[in-house]
Order: sequence, then structure tokens, then C-alpha cells
Amino acid sequence: MEKQRLIIGTRASKLALWQAHYIAGRLEERYPDSQIEIRHITTTGDKILDVPLAKIGGKGLFTKEIESAMLSGEIDLAVHSLKDMPTELPAGLTLAAVTERLDPGDAFVSNRYQSLDELPQGAKVGTSSLRRRAQLLACRPDLVISDLRGNVDTRLRKLEDEKLDAIVLAVAGLKRLDLGDRIRQVLPRSICLPAVGQGALAIETRADDRHTVDMISCLEDAPTRLAVTAERSFLRMVEGGCQVPVGVYADWQEDILRLTAVILSLDGQRIVRDWLWGMQPDQAVAEEMGRELADKMLAAGGRTILSELDCREGGEH
Repeated sequence: MEKQRLIIGTRASKLALWQAHYIAGRLEERYPDSQIEIRHITTTGDKILDVPLAKIGGKGLFTKEIESAMLSGEIDLAVHSLKDMPTELPAGLTLAAVTERLDPGDAFVSNRYQSLDELPQGAKVGTSSLRRRAQLLACRPDLVISDLRGNVDTRLRKLEDEKLDAIVLAVAGLKRLDLGDRIRQVLPRSICLPAVGQGALAIETRADDRHTVDMISCLEDAPTRLAVTAERSFLRMVEGGCQVPVGVYADWQEDILRLTAVILSLDGQRIVRDWLWGMQPDQAVAEEMGRELADKMLAAGGRTILSELDCREGGEH
């Protein structure tokens, strides 16, 4: 094979760099004669840290500049946390590979308490995610939820500096940064369903760059792809341009894909929760599962809940 050169675009946070270097390592292992370069790109979401995400545009804030660099040919591919990616990609780009999913759960992190149940009445918990906020309040309406932005290190520092009783972070991010020892409890799915795609990495490329698409095909994990296809299809139906308090998770039970979702009011007091399953689904079936469950839950009260949201409220990150 002739010598190959690929430029990976990434944000410069520790977690984003870990992800980019992990993918570069996988590619170098597969193509030992390749040259892989990692280029740091600062996104709007990295610059504005004192405002809830949805007030300045939501998830695309962490991908827009990277996608522009890809469309201009400055970089060949981008590595994202899949949960940070909008459900609709810009024209000319494609989600070329989805990696095998790490633990998709949410981690309860505290310096004083071992679990959510141990928190005292009125405890202060940090998260900037509407999804986590609403699900925590559904379980513990007494909690005081404090907005929490920044990278993983920043959030862990704020746990102490802002005298928070606990914070909630993605399990996968902590484990990738060798910070798994900070996890006191992985919140049960019955309490907190994860974000769409949480735990999986997404490799984005130009749709017409067949060479790069073919090279990175070795990174694709088919079961994860089908699971997140169902999740992203569900979210596409319910988000309507807003960041929404929605949890959704598809998991495999042998050859059956089970899709579970929850739509909540911001205070967590109104909840629509449901699930469905598909036997040996392909991509089309996974897409249809997401649409079917969304239609069912919107009709069962989810549409009313979501219609009351202010799109300027905080977002998922």
C-alpha cells in the first residue's frame, strides 16, 4: 500500500485529544506506512463557557468550525463524541464510522457521598444537561441543580471550588481519562437514561472522499451503529431545533435491539417513558424504530411537554 497521509481535526480538550490520538493509533496499527497528523481546532463552544449551550446554539457549537475545515479540505476527518453531534449533518459530510461503545452511563461524582440516595435534602448538584437535570429532579425533587460548563478537569475542580455536593459526568469520558476512580455510582438506567450516542466515538468525513471513508471502515462497529441509528432517529423526531430533556438508549439482548426513551418536563415532574424492540434490525428498521417510538411518545403527552420548553434553556454536554 502506498504511503497515506491523513489529517484529523479535533478540539483541544484533554478528552478530545485522547479520542483523536486513540483513533490515530488504531489507524497507524492498521496502516503502518501511513502518516497521521492531528490538528487542533477551537470551536465556539470552547470559547464561550459562561452561558448555557442552547442559549448560544446547542450541540453544533462543538462541531461547526471542525466541519468547515473538513469541507474546505484543510482536514480529512474529525473525531467527535457522538453525543455532541447534531442529528443532521451539513451537506457534503457523512458519519463514516461509529466505534464500539464504551459504558454509556452517567456517573455520580462526589467528594463526600457515595450515591444519589446518600445526598442530603436540598443538596447542590452540578450539571449543564437538561436531560440529567430533569431525570435527577424526577428522582429527587429536593435537589438544587447548578449549571456546570467546561471540560472534565474544570468540572471536577468546580465540584470543590463551588462547594457542590455532587456532579454528574459521562462514565466514558472519565474512564478514557483514567479518572474512573472518581466515579462513586453509575446511575441506574431506571433513574437516568443516557444521551443519544453516549459512549461512542463518531468519525466524520467528506461524503465524496471515498479514499478516507474506505480507510476508516476498520473502525466501524456494526452493533453500535444500529443502536445509535435508532437513538438518533428518535431524537431527530422530537428535538425540533431545541435542546430537550430527553434520554434514549438502545441496547442489544442477543439479536433483539431494545430502544427505551424518556421525555420529561424541566422540573422532572411530568414524564413520558416507553420502549419497543426490533428483531435482527438493519439500518432501515433501526431508523423506523426511532420514528415509531417518537411518534408513540409524542402522542402520549411528550408533544405537550416539549411545546412548553424555552429553546434558550441549557443544553446537553
